Amino acid sequence: MAETQELLPKLTAKDLASDQDVKWCPGCGDYSILKQVQTVLPDFGVPKENIVFISGIGCASRFTYYMDTYGMHSIHGRAGAIASGVKTANPNLSVWVVSGDGDSLSIGGNHFIHLLRKNFDINYLMFNNQIYGLTKGQYSPTSEKGKVTKSSPFGSVEEPLNPAELALGAKASFVARSLDRDPKHMQMVLKKAHQHKGSSFVEIYQNCVVFNEGAFFPFTEKETKKELDIFLEHGKPLVFGQNEDKGIRLDGFTPVIVDLKADGVSASDLWIHDEHDKLKAHIISSFSDTEYNGVSFPRPFGVIYAEDRPTYEDAVTIQIGDLIARKGKASLNKILSGDKTWSIL
Repeated sequence: MAETQELLPKLTAKDLASDQDVKWCPGCGDYSILKQVQTVLPDFGVPKENIVFISGIGCASRFTYYMDTYGMHSIHGRAGAIASGVKTANPNLSVWVVSGDGDSLSIGGNHFIHLLRKNFDINYLMFNNQIYGLTKGQYSPTSEKGKVTKSSPFGSVEEPLNPAELALGAKASFVARSLDRDPKHMQMVLKKAHQHKGSSFVEIYQNCVVFNEGAFFPFTEKETKKELDIFLEHGKPLVFGQNEDKGIRLDGFTPVIVDLKADGVSASDLWIHDEHDKLKAHIISSFSDTEYNGVSFPRPFGVIYAEDRPTYEDAVTIQIGDLIARKGKASLNKILSGDKTWSIL
């Protein structure tokens, strides 16, 4: 099998593009995400008949039509559950979930947290535009408090969910964030997600040009992004700023922003990012919406956390093997009927 795969020509992005017309609004961030996925997948060396994309309901969920792979445009909020079944039935498949913030975190919230908790070897891409786009602009679980929409004409009164914090709380073994307007960064994150064995959750900031235009522009525009973004690299200090002249260090468990020039602090004195440190990952993920001592922190992008631990499908395979070794193979009828049956005369 390995020799056969070596003889196959390497796929290209065009090989992974279906013959369907891409039908998103002009300027939608989904186009960029589609392009980056089709660009990096050939590098993984996986035959396209072994690649599966599962989506739920929403603008992002049309993704499956545009990939020339196996896939399913499933039902609202249930993409994770269906993908879990696909991966368990055939662990050799490369399974990807594509979902929006509403699809993942509202009706699909329960499936989302349990997929991550169980640690299926699945790549979960959540397109976050902080709005319901397909149903015409209602506020979503990630919309900021006070958001005025058709379903919240006087402003939403709810606290938004932070997807990275939620994923960490659900025991995700890989949590990362990227942006639709940074193709190179997104490609890097997608590659790391694929390399990770376990549930890889990638939140991608995605611009909805019709119903939430510019929600993430401060993090993507040249004039502001260096002050508002911090790009995480394992083993590297947390540095940001227009001239990379600001950094973050820890005072106990409290993060503090320092000026590398004015405060006489060197990069070696800063917080060194360790993507395997879960406690620090929780602190970093909270930068999105938490102030420390009245100070707002830059938004983190990159791999926030990565942990090696057994996957669900591997554990199930081992369990089945152990049972067969102890009890032997049984027919389907015997499995369904069990050994605790009785007859009623």
